[in-house]
Amino acid sequence: MFLSFLSGKAKLTPLFIMALLTLSVRANEMPAAEKSSSDTEPSSIIVENASGTIAIEIPQAEPQSNDDTAGSAGMSTVANEITTELATETTYPASTVQALRDQVIEQLPQAESVDLGKPMAVESPAPASITDSKKAPQSPATETEQAAEVTVVESVAQVSEEDGRAFVLLGKEVPPATSTRLMWQPSQGFAGLYSPTPVLVVNGKHKGPTLCLTAAVHGDELNGIEMVRQIMYTLDIEKLNGTVVGVPIVNLQGFHRGTRYLTDRRDLNRYFPGNTSGSSADRIAHSFFHEVILHCDAVVDLHTGSFYRTNLPQLRADLTNPQVVELTKGFGSTVVLHGEGSKGTLRYAAVQAGIPAVTLEAGGPMMLDKDAVDHGVKAIRTLLNKLGMLKQFSLWGDPEPVYYTSVWERAEQGGILFSNVKLGSRVNKGQVLGVVTDPITNVSTQIRSQHRGRILGLALNQVVQPGFAAYHVGIQAPKEDVSEPSPVIDHKALTNSQEAAEPARPFSVEPQGGETPLDASAEALLPGDGDSLPSNDAGIADPVEH
Repeated sequence: MFLSFLSGKAKLTPLFIMALLTLSVRANEMPAAEKSSSDTEPSSIIVENASGTIAIEIPQAEPQSNDDTAGSAGMSTVANEITTELATETTYPASTVQALRDQVIEQLPQAESVDLGKPMAVESPAPASITDSKKAPQSPATETEQAAEVTVVESVAQVSEEDGRAFVLLGKEVPPATSTRLMWQPSQGFAGLYSPTPVLVVNGKHKGPTLCLTAAVHGDELNGIEMVRQIMYTLDIEKLNGTVVGVPIVNLQGFHRGTRYLTDRRDLNRYFPGNTSGSSADRIAHSFFHEVILHCDAVVDLHTGSFYRTNLPQLRADLTNPQVVELTKGFGSTVVLHGEGSKGTLRYAAVQAGIPAVTLEAGGPMMLDKDAVDHGVKAIRTLLNKLGMLKQFSLWGDPEPVYYTSVWERAEQGGILFSNVKLGSRVNKGQVLGVVTDPITNVSTQIRSQHRGRILGLALNQVVQPGFAAYHVGIQAPKEDVSEPSPVIDHKALTNSQEAAEPARPFSVEPQGGETPLDASAEALLPGDGDSLPSNDAGIADPVEH
């Protein structure tokens, strides 16, 4: 089936391209003597695109040993289901697959190189007339567009192949020393109703890992959007080692409506890695996770508090994972709170797929907190320096402690809440954190801390109901509970190395049996599902990604 598919004609679509880029090699599962004449490799592959017909030559390599296929294991970052079908139909030597990969990349459309530091010019569309709606012939490229294409080609020619690497994302090739804007759009939805989501890519002049920054997975969380803007628009491609991918607004639907949820009132951060046959949230999560996240070596997901709560700048991280521990050490003087993460969150799904990921919480929703933004920007720049992606000098204060457990102190009665403590305050057991007063009876109740710790998050002064989670208190971790750090791996660098023989990241991390994380139950649709705080008998709770 696979041979007939290749020997025929196929459109050079992103689906076909990504399948070729991610073929798994199993050249020696069948001895050479047992192969029939029908297994003879074609001499070339004929594909068609808008530019015409392209012939991709296949080198006729001798049968390889098992060791020769090791270098291709790092190429198993698959993008869609067709890869599995293609990879299991036949076998090819590693040299053949590498040659195919190189030749297909050469045929990919190159992303336009833009200066992200300059504001993007936006022109108002002219009013459409009746005659404008008729199909008109396309005009040839303008001199400005032609000059831009020449600039891209010249900039690529100035970078040696061994210095930088082309980065392929969303069906586009981003050459070394290039910054660009790409667009991601889920394949589901009403045509014309949803705008594509901008994805900023800065591919440095030199080799290095790929770091992904995501913000506004909840559409009402604004601080992360500004953090991504400040980071992405100030990167120097000449000095950058590796690639930084920034998605300022993942949940564009929620952002337009000023809410944390998608249009179907589901929380997108409860559905990763998604499911192609699930709910709308499932499908959006699957598209973003497989088309963007799986192409990265590390992920920083930016969030704020939810529902009139605010957070001290802090990292949420699984401190039992050595690679995640190493990632947390790059954020400078930032509080770290241990938690495996809830199933369905982007952080949890990424770690399950073998990609170290943390959540950076800072500030509250529906507002821009300059101090929180400044801290986040400084922390991410420090991380880039720690990963060897940028060389810069940054001064921090004393290292912040690690909090291995945390508790929420709740209001015992309803009324008007006024706090006695601030974010970051260190509190003792029995200390009064705030007072709730019933406006009708004038009866006041104190909220006291049950532990010695630090205020990592708190509710803004407001009217609260009984049981309302008002103060998030972190409890410092014993050092022996934290795993030894392990370096973050540049998976692109393993493509042609012997280390690629290690088990690759799994193709799919969907729940077994097609189950959907937190599917469309009544509980998942409640406005406060982001405030779900599962705890044990002692009230100790894993922090929930807001």
